[in-house]
Amino acid sequence: MSMKADDLIDRRRLRRKLTFWRIVTFLIAALAIVAMSTWLAGERIPGVTTDHIAKVRIEGTITEDEDLLRRLDEVRKSASVKGVILSIDSPGGTTAGGEAIFDAVRKLAAEKPVVAQVGTLAASAGYMIATASDHIVARKSSIVGSIGVLVQFPDLTGLMDKLGVKLEEIKSSPLKAEPNPFNPTTDEERAMMRNMIMDSYDWFVGIVAERRSMSKAEATALADGSVWTGRQALANKLIDEVGGEDQAIAWLGTKGIDAKLEVIEWKPARTGSFLLPSSVAQALGRALGIGDFSSQLIKEMGADRLFLDGMLSLWQAEKAVSGG
Repeated sequence: MSMKADDLIDRRRLRRKLTFWRIVTFLIAALAIVAMSTWLAGERIPGVTTDHIAKVRIEGTITEDEDLLRRLDEVRKSASVKGVILSIDSPGGTTAGGEAIFDAVRKLAAEKPVVAQVGTLAASAGYMIATASDHIVARKSSIVGSIGVLVQFPDLTGLMDKLGVKLEEIKSSPLKAEPNPFNPTTDEERAMMRNMIMDSYDWFVGIVAERRSMSKAEATALADGSVWTGRQALANKLIDEVGGEDQAIAWLGTKGIDAKLEVIEWKPARTGSFLLPSSVAQALGRALGIGDFSSQLIKEMGADRLFLDGMLSLWQAEKAVSGG
């Protein structure tokens, strides 16, 4: 009987230990899940509540980026952000995307000093966004300008003739869904598209004239699609100063912002999956020499430019075209 009693006691002790470790394991797993979820979601800013200067990067092809627009609004609302540096490196993109970001930056600049710091390139819609800031700084060798608008569409009629393919269509009016790549473009269609482009062009030139304190004639003279170095852009009044982040911070100092404040980048939310977070995807891509495996791969390869809808304000260096 004593052995059975001892066995019973040992079993109870073992059960209590198992219960304890099960609870510990569950808590560790729960904490790990919470930590992973937070990591995957990404933080706009690493828990900083002290006063600082916010940096927001605007890079690559411009589209109506909801995450960027949301981030700019969060920067505007943050009481700890005293000044803002827009780090711009973009060849441009859709005109509507540039307009949306321009408006968001102007809304931000109405409440906090904003300076644009141009890296390699701020052309077309990228330059449009830079003009929304209160001050533009660019490197001496930065590429700046390409003020203009374009619409491109292919003509596949020759290929269709060779393949023996013919398109039949019924539509309500001749200009509906025109121009399109399956029919030769008519003079009426070209006139329609040019009227639309020139309206957006006039709006773009008006922005440059207003924001850069120029006459409409001065802005129009610069809005022939040309690009300039930072030094040339300074002479043409398209930027305010040559330099980098130090000069951007110094300018914020002239607006009452403590130049000794820490500059903290407000980053976009991280992307990835539980099994393959974006950092791992990027590491694998770099190891194989093909870029990021994540959803950013298409953008980094430049393929996103193939799918831009609408009018573009885009500098196309690969075609040696100085118009956007």
